[in-house]
Amino acid sequence: MKLLTEEKHELQGLTVHTVQTTKYKTNTLILKLNAPLNEETVTKRALLPYVLQSATEKFPTTTKLRSYLDDLYGATLQVDLTKKGDNHDITIRVDIANEKYLKDHTPLLKKALALIGDILLNPALEETAFLSDIVTKEKRALRQRIQAVFDDKMRYANLRLVEEMCKEEPYSLHVNGRIDDIEQITPESLYDYYKQVLKEDAIHLYIIGDIQAEEVLQTVKETITLPTRQLKKPSHTAATHQVEKVNEVVEKQNIKQGKLNIGYRTNIVYGDRQYFALQVFNGIFGAFSHSKLFMNVREKASLAYYVGSRVESHKGLLMVMSGIDAKNFDQAVTIIKDQMDEMRNGTFSEEEIAQTKAVIHNQLLETIDTPRGLVEVLYHNELTGAEITIDGYLKGIDAVSTQDIVKVAENIQMDTIYFLTGTDGE
Repeated sequence: MKLLTEEKHELQGLTVHTVQTTKYKTNTLILKLNAPLNEETVTKRALLPYVLQSATEKFPTTTKLRSYLDDLYGATLQVDLTKKGDNHDITIRVDIANEKYLKDHTPLLKKALALIGDILLNPALEETAFLSDIVTKEKRALRQRIQAVFDDKMRYANLRLVEEMCKEEPYSLHVNGRIDDIEQITPESLYDYYKQVLKEDAIHLYIIGDIQAEEVLQTVKETITLPTRQLKKPSHTAATHQVEKVNEVVEKQNIKQGKLNIGYRTNIVYGDRQYFALQVFNGIFGAFSHSKLFMNVREKASLAYYVGSRVESHKGLLMVMSGIDAKNFDQAVTIIKDQMDEMRNGTFSEEEIAQTKAVIHNQLLETIDTPRGLVEVLYHNELTGAEITIDGYLKGIDAVSTQDIVKVAENIQMDTIYFLTGTDGE
């Protein structure tokens, strides 16, 4: 059974993806802007989408723009930033009612496309700069978002592990940029960077809902005209990275619960032949509640308040995250290493494999049940040049064997152990 059909269309430097489905009563427009992670621009890029969503030439205040969204049957506008491998992606999303299901046949989809075009191409300006009051407000909000990571010790430990593990790599940069860079950003410098984004970013527009592709494409042609482009392709990370020596970092702060995070190099990224086996490996090793880490570190040894693992699909990394008491550090590291050894030795059952595959299936089907989740799944292909359909993904997971999982485990190398602990030792 084919789960869905995605059609791709190239329109003057814009890649338009249409997914026709009657599953939703809304239409969703998701604009993706892709550029390589870059030390010089990371903070400006983190600020830009929030400034763009605040006001347009047509709606020069946030209040007016939000009021217009209310007029469109309560349409929603949201922006987001993500880091996938060495790529830094901006997302602008509009959800709007499908006029087919309304008595009033206002052309809501056309209006939504025009709005997303305005947000991207016609921001509110004063001469050759963004509005200074909006930039000031959003700089303050960005500072708070960055600070929030330092205040949340679980997220902070993840950030510090990546910084230590990927010191000389763009991936070490945080998705929200650097707090020290914020002050020097001006409305003029941000507008200059915005013009660079329009010229160089890979831009994808996803349109999902009960739509007619030809009508939609015609509307896109009428409402979104990009300037002349000098496109920069997505950054493809070289997955192979040999670890010479495991790096161990201990950081002390005034905290009660320690955070033990361990980073591994998998040498596998999305689109690689072994990628599906890596997903099954991760499910058995640490991702799910039946995994080895959960059962052995948390349940049997009672060492962790939480423990789990996740894969960074575009960077070839595997991260283990756990919350432990400082006195349990050595024992926790030993048990985590033991679980990796068990994976390399094939010490897991066919039942565990089947259970893990079933959870991965359910997770994927749950993810594509929302337009936002569906786009995140489809977008992997744009970042990698792979052509994996959702059906192909599920078949790839089903085909994974014990030998495939063991082979993946054999190539995984521990890179960095990061431990955030209290100032009073134990």
